[in-house]
Amino acid sequence: MRVMFVFSPRYYWPFVSEGDNYLVPQSLAYLAAAARKAGHEVSVYDCMPLKMGWQSLEQTMRDEDPDVLCIGENHALYAHEAMRVVEMAADVIPRAKRLVGGAHFTNLYDKYMREHPIDFVVRAEGEATLVSLLEELGQDKPDLSQVPGIVYREGDGPDAELIKTAPRHLIEDLDSLAMPAYDLMPMHLYGTSKLSFSPGGSTIHHSRGCTASCSFCVWWTQMAHRDEDEDGLIHLRPRWRTKSVGKTIEEIQELYYKYDKRCYVWVDESWNIDARWNDQFADEILRTGMDITWFAFMRSDCIIRDEKRGIFEKLVAAGLRHLCIGVERAEDERLKEFNKGFYNNDQLRETFRILDKYPQIFKQATFIVGTKYETRESMFRQAELAKELNVDYPAFHPITPVPGTPLFDEAMQEGWISLDDFTEFDWMTPMMDSDYMTREEISRALYDINRQFVNPKWLLKGLSSGNRYKRQMYQWWLKVALGVTWDAVKQRINPIKEQSYTNLVKPEWYDT
Repeated sequence: MRVMFVFSPRYYWPFVSEGDNYLVPQSLAYLAAAARKAGHEVSVYDCMPLKMGWQSLEQTMRDEDPDVLCIGENHALYAHEAMRVVEMAADVIPRAKRLVGGAHFTNLYDKYMREHPIDFVVRAEGEATLVSLLEELGQDKPDLSQVPGIVYREGDGPDAELIKTAPRHLIEDLDSLAMPAYDLMPMHLYGTSKLSFSPGGSTIHHSRGCTASCSFCVWWTQMAHRDEDEDGLIHLRPRWRTKSVGKTIEEIQELYYKYDKRCYVWVDESWNIDARWNDQFADEILRTGMDITWFAFMRSDCIIRDEKRGIFEKLVAAGLRHLCIGVERAEDERLKEFNKGFYNNDQLRETFRILDKYPQIFKQATFIVGTKYETRESMFRQAELAKELNVDYPAFHPITPVPGTPLFDEAMQEGWISLDDFTEFDWMTPMMDSDYMTREEISRALYDINRQFVNPKWLLKGLSSGNRYKRQMYQWWLKVALGVTWDAVKQRINPIKEQSYTNLVKPEWYDT
């Protein structure tokens, strides 16, 4: 069958400029590879780097005339763009089966299948489910009930019944996955920045899932172990899996030698869980002699463990130059409420003292603000912790109740949000009042906090760093700040107001 994968045109975050840092969507690369390995004719269209607007996408759909159209989206923010692709496909290529997948639709399949002409939702981890579904669709009399991990319609019209099949088991051996289909994607258009992720970057991952179950995080749920009880309710358990070091090195070499990618953005939820894997990986990178730099999301407690064993130093020698740690809150009791009690602030302080020993590492941290108990004073407490930890860049994110999380369930039950509109779920715009602050007050305090860091003194310190990678990161931030200011001016928004850095930016080619 002819299978077409699409990532829609979309507005972009003001902190990621249009031609700057589009990176490879790993889901497209892996799903396309799985479908091709199963014998299907596959095409991939990632509209953002291609600068393919809606008119061009419509014509491409007509030209491709696929048997199956696959639309993926993990972010609530862009769900409406994915549905626009579904609606367009129903109009211009009505014979094509329309599949959607990703974390957002996994958790809200009922809403979207009742409101849009979706034929199937592929739930949770997608490769094995997609291959099984394509195989069944190729039969003369498909029996969709035999395909675990999907939702489909039985009957026509508004009264059609939605059938949810049993959850699919996770892929036990990640090495069994096909090499990502990078050759089907515009690799020369990804990671083109000369500053951030220089000199050209790509995403990559070696692991899936997480060992934790933080209440605000949806990523662990997408790759969780699923058990179904007698009432049909699904119960999730955290699960972490990894490819072998050898398989991972093989993928890096593909990117390094074939596509000239030298910097890697690891999209693993928790990169450094397994100390033995980390040690072997560092040894192999050093053995190959590949000159690479890389970014990863890391766990604080695992950094402490690896430093004591002499592993972390080897990871730095093997190219680690940028990491991000989820600090989240300055109060240990709040971390426990987030189901993140395996962290505490004394541990985080020890971690950042370790990181200070490695001046070549750009230290990034995330903080969650705007929670239900937030006050202006408690928000600024997070900023004080960021200063104490000597973070190079602290990202302060308003708490966002993403579908599929306990936080979302609570927010719906209490009436803090509705299902009507997800277009502001950008982790920059406050979505809920706290008990003491309105959304507008949280937004203003957030802007004031950011001004404490992204200011001339902060930039000057970074721009004068003796480390090249750090200098480039600050040069990138300077470029971004100027770009955000210019975009605000073009939109007739006061660039010194907080709205100037939260409004998404419409690409000039969006409607073409």
